[in-house]
Amino acid sequence: MAKLYLVPTPIGNLEDITLRAIRVLKQADLILAEDTRNSGKLLKHFEISTQMHSHHMHNEHKTVDTVVQRIRNGETIALISDAGTPAISDPGFLLVRACVEAGVEVDCLPGATAFVPALVNSGLPNDKFIFEGFLPVKKGRQTRLKLLAEETRTMVFYESPHKLLKTLTHFTEYFGAERQASVSREITKLHEETIRGTIAEVLQHYTNKPPKGELVVIVEGKK
Repeated sequence: MAKLYLVPTPIGNLEDITLRAIRVLKQADLILAEDTRNSGKLLKHFEISTQMHSHHMHNEHKTVDTVVQRIRNGETIALISDAGTPAISDPGFLLVRACVEAGVEVDCLPGATAFVPALVNSGLPNDKFIFEGFLPVKKGRQTRLKLLAEETRTMVFYESPHKLLKTLTHFTEYFGAERQASVSREITKLHEETIRGTIAEVLQHYTNKPPKGELVVIVEGKK
């Protein structure tokens, strides 16, 4: 049956892909990829020859209707992002919503997502948590931080290396320097590491040792 598959891909270690994901990518009529050059390496590694089209934040508004129509015409299409699960701080939501509204079946496979291992490794409570993804860069950032200062659940953020120090500094200002935090970087890769401590201690660590690679920041909720 024709449908849209959302297929998680490895966030670093190529072994972190399921047998089902490989089968779906091989059997699909088309793969939509955030970056075809990046995903091309993954497909080549697993000997997947399915045709690829580009689907990213700059063109998804224009291509959604065409994709939905292709599925309604009988094609099976798989969506992948550069790493991890599509639609989690990556393109995917607009296409899923359009498929749901059009009565097209959607199937999201379980698989790699960066924030789950980072949350578990943090040592902070994970029975209840809130996923924030990337904070607003400028507009709305202060408002969001003021709101989160009262959040009692563990908070999960994504951040880039060149913005980490600024973000941690803002956390000390809005959450307090003694709030517990954890930063995981290069998850599943060779140089994977997790730094834990107060926000002030983590900030000091990365002030002395500038971070590299994509980062997941976990912050304790307000007690």
